Amino acid sequence: MSITENELKENLDKYLALAAREDIYITQNGKIVAKLSSAYPERVVLAKSLAGVIPADITLEEAREERMNNRF
Repeated sequence: MSITENELKENLDKYLALAAREDIYITQNGKIVAKLSSAYPERVVLAKSLAGVIPADITLEEAREERMNNRF
């Protein structure tokens, strides 16, 4: 994701939280000048690897029930 320095200043809390999940590139005058990223990049990799694990056509409750039924 790329944002301007002014956007970062106006919404710092939002982008600090978002940086835990993805890299944020800060631009100044149209050029990238900085990158805001997670202090724990291995967590970001793990989170991205889990994306799509639950199919979109079932509910969270159905996924939990299936998981509980397949425990043993």
